[in-house]
Amino acid sequence: MEAISSVPLGYYLSLSAIIFAIGAVGVLTRRNAIIIFMCIELMLNSVNLTLVAFSTFLGDATGQIFVLFVMAVAAAEAAIGLAIFLAMYRNNKTINVDEINLLKW
Repeated sequence: MEAISSVPLGYYLSLSAIIFAIGAVGVLTRRNAIIIFMCIELMLNSVNLTLVAFSTFLGDATGQIFVLFVMAVAAAEAAIGLAIFLAMYRNNKTINVDEINLLKW
């Protein structure tokens, strides 16, 4: 089947890979919990871009339906994650993951 857009599929996949790599580097190198959280969201959005690109390329709406589920999970993750970060900040006065030890009394 022919793609609906005039942009080749490889461009979308390349952009998605770059965005995912930026998010992975951010998760592995940063110490601030909120920055790590934002990088995880960036990685989820790169996966969404890949799903939509393949869905458009194949002419099937299944990928776009998966994107809706991923967005719902990301929204729930955002709500719970920010609540956890707020509780960590109230208890420890920091959100640096190096300085937080949850097993410490």
